[in-house]
Formats: sequence, C-alpha cells, structure tokens
Amino acid sequence: MVSGARHGQIIQVVEQHCSTSHPPWGIFKAEHTCTTYVRPDTVIAAVPLQSPGTERPMPHPSPALHSPPRPEASAHPRRWAALALISVAQFMLILDVTVVNVALPEIGADLRLDRTALTWAITSYTLFFGGLMLLGGRLADLFGARRMMLIGLAVFTVASLGTGFAQNETLLIGGRIAQGIAAALLSPAALSTVTATFHGRERNKALGVWAGLGGIGFAAGVLAGGVLTAGPGWRWAFFVNVPVGAAVLAFLPATVPATLRAHRGKQRIDILGALAVTAATGSLIYGLVTAGDAGWGSAATLVPLAAAALLYAVFVVIERTVRNPLMHVGMLARRPVVAGAFLMLIGSGLLISVFFLGSLYLQHLRHLSALETGLLFLPAALATGVGAHLAGRLIASIGTRPVAAIGLALVAVGTGLLTQLSADGTVYTGLLPGIVIAAAGVGPVFVTAATSALAHVNHGEEGLASGVLNTFHELGGAIGVATASTLAAAGLTSAPSIDGFTDAYTATAIAATVAAILVPALVPPGKPELSGLPHAH
Repeated sequence: MVSGARHGQIIQVVEQHCSTSHPPWGIFKAEHTCTTYVRPDTVIAAVPLQSPGTERPMPHPSPALHSPPRPEASAHPRRWAALALISVAQFMLILDVTVVNVALPEIGADLRLDRTALTWAITSYTLFFGGLMLLGGRLADLFGARRMMLIGLAVFTVASLGTGFAQNETLLIGGRIAQGIAAALLSPAALSTVTATFHGRERNKALGVWAGLGGIGFAAGVLAGGVLTAGPGWRWAFFVNVPVGAAVLAFLPATVPATLRAHRGKQRIDILGALAVTAATGSLIYGLVTAGDAGWGSAATLVPLAAAALLYAVFVVIERTVRNPLMHVGMLARRPVVAGAFLMLIGSGLLISVFFLGSLYLQHLRHLSALETGLLFLPAALATGVGAHLAGRLIASIGTRPVAAIGLALVAVGTGLLTQLSADGTVYTGLLPGIVIAAAGVGPVFVTAATSALAHVNHGEEGLASGVLNTFHELGGAIGVATASTLAAAGLTSAPSIDGFTDAYTATAIAATVAAILVPALVPPGKPELSGLPHAH
C-alpha cells in the first residue's frame, strides 16, 4: 500500500510494504508482513492509493491508514507533540542528504581529501540509508517502532558528533556510514509511529506534515549547508544535529506511545538479503570511482564491477529462497515496474550528480563561498517541487508517457546548457539557467516513475512495487555521484580544469536524451487514476 500526502504544493510518497500473496516462485507458504517507510529525499507527485483490505490487525500499523476514525477518547493525548518531535528527527535525516553536498568542497580542503574520498563522503550515507531501510522497517515491526526510533536517533546523534570531529578520511566516511545505518533504523520507525498514532482525518493532516518535510528539507538543505559552512564552519553541518537529537531523545519517550510488537517467532529477519544488496551496491560504486584513476579496463575497476554483478545475483537467489524477503524480485519482470524502476534510477542519478558537480564547480573551480553556492542552488531545489506538482496535473490529462518524455527532455536541455560552462564567465547566466531547467525536469521523472509502477500493479501489490522503486532510487543516486565523479576527474584535482565538468555534464545530457528516446518503449501508455489520495490542508 502506498499513500501520498499533499502539503501546500509539495508531494512525497509515503510507502507501506505489505505482502499477503505467495512468492512469485511458488514454493513457500504465503505470510503477511508490513513495513512502513518514506523516501525522505525525493519530492514527487501524488500516486494512486488503493487499500487492499487485507491488512493484519495491530501490532502492524498498516490498517490504521484505512481504518474508520476512532473515538476521540482513544486518541493519544500527546499525539501532536509526538508528531512535532518525530518531524524534527526526520528533518535531520533529510537535511543530511543535501547539506553535505554544499559543504563538501570545504570538507575536502580542510581534511585534504582526494576525489575518491569526496565521492564516498556523499555515497556512503545514501548507500547504507537506502540499502538497509527495508531491514529497518522490518525491525520496527518486530521489536517496536518506538524502540527502534530511539535507537536510531541515539546512534545518529552520536555519529553526527563523531563525524563533526573527524580529522581524516577514515573517520569522516566511518561517521557517514554510521549516520546512514542510524537513518535506516529511524526513518521507517518514525513513519510507522505516525500512522499508528493518528486516525481518520487527523492521519491525513499528520501525513501532510510528514510529506511536506521532503520538499522543505530539500530546499532548506542547500541553504543550511551554505549558511553553516560559511559561518561557524563545515563541522557544524554535523554538530547541529547533536543538541537537536539530544532534545528529541529527552522528550520522545514521554510523548510517543509504546507499540505492540509482532510475535518474533513468526517472522525471520532477512539480514543476508540486506547485506548482499548493500555490498553489491558498494562494490559497484567502488568500481565506478576507481575507474577515474585506474581506467575502465584496469583490474582495479573490472574486479569490483564483476563482484557487484555476482553479489546482485546472490541477492536475487536469497530473495527467492527466504520466507520473508526484503524485495519480491519477481516484480521486476513486469513492464510497468521496470519502467518505474528505470525512471527512478535515471532521475535520481541525474538530480544528485547535477548538484554534486555544481557544488564542486562553484567552490572548487570558481572559488565562490558555500553561502553563495547554497543561494544559487535554492531556485533549482524549488524548481524540482514545482515540476513535480505540474507533472501531477499533466498526467491526469495527457498520460504518463508524454510527461516522462517531457521531463527527461528538460533535463537534457538543462544539462546541455551546462556543457557550455566556462572557467571565467558569470555563473548567473552560465550555470543557473541550466541547473534550474534540469531540476525542473527531474520532478516529472519522479512523478512518472511512481505512477508508472504503482498505477498498473495488481490490487494489493502496491507496497511491493514501492519497495522496488525505493531501492532503485537510492541505487540511482549512488551510481550517479560515482559516475559523475569519475567523468569529472580532471576538474576535481588540485589544479582543476573546466573540461572535467563539461565532460561530466555532456554525459548527463546524453543519458537524459537516451532515456527520453527509450520512454515510448518502456513506459506504458494511458492516464493512471490519481483519485483516492488523502489531503492535508
């Protein structure tokens, strides 16, 4: 089941991974499991919502999303205070996705990081956040959402403190990994708590607040990164999480009710699957990053790439044999899901790589301050939300396929303009128009990724398709940054060259163009039904 919520003009997918059907390979007995989570760093449009009507009674929070309103007497008296605290915690996770992008050049200069270390400073967080998020949701179901939320928040707070004190590459990346693991525990448990605490119309309002965090966080992250880095320094991009996290930890137990837990003996945790997909993605990123120094044909590049392919195959085998898989890989055999996964992969990769390259171009090559960089990025961050909102309206009138093609065409045009960047021209006419157009085009790509997959799956399988989309979103971002780093290697040295940045932007423009050409063959035709979505005013 997938729920969208509207807050102002920003839409973000709220996901619940539920399964009551037999595995696609038809060997094991079906079991019902539910995992609730949200993609915290993706602003997209509303997607179809259909209640399968087969949810299991609590302890899982899933039925709450479609249950009739409960009497006010049964409502938790401190639910709105709980929502405020949970929202603050989630906001920290969202900011950490974008704020480090702006602070990255200063971090690299202070710690004397090379191109490879700079790349891992971004990808290590998203790698472990995305790779372990489904596992985190399952742990919240088994051991209680509040318990996992408190553990995740405590680890995230301590990891932020350690990352802020990092004096070298190892400590920095280690801290980012710890932050990503903590975020994977905290985020799904937080959303699970929201859906279990609120009921009826109040739930729609609560989900509206939650969904708005994605759009606001994306825009605020680029600005906060600039302000903190230009002011007290880049370390405060991490230190700021410490007092906030400590305060939330102090008040959360008194405001968030404890939840019942599923019987632990009835479900097994798919730890092997989570480790396999995370290791596979990590090996893939390592190979892509290494190619920038060793070359694409070297053993240092080919061996980790081959290992990644092998580990992905192992992941598929694991998911086909365990009783409670993290992902039903049989979903990838369906055209609508393949189309959605492809669009999510390419959209996420393009968006994050455009901002990654832009931050390094502005600060490393053009010597702009972090604050100036954040202010320049703000219109582009807002353009992503605007593009998503307009796409949500267009899909209902012209269909998914044209909107996907238009979005990717805009990305191709925007990144095409960025291929003309110079080492001395004004950034307001050289970079700003291109990055705003490209960001506006990515919004519709995210919208069509969700609608393509979720509007065409069978009744009751929306959660399975959402799990696939979430995985490909994180994978796309990691691959995008790693590939952009390798292609722009000449621009990321101690004596940067503009050629590295223009080469990388040329590759992104080609990728967007090819993806737009593939849309008619991949994306199903038609106009998906977008009704049944809860709203929060």
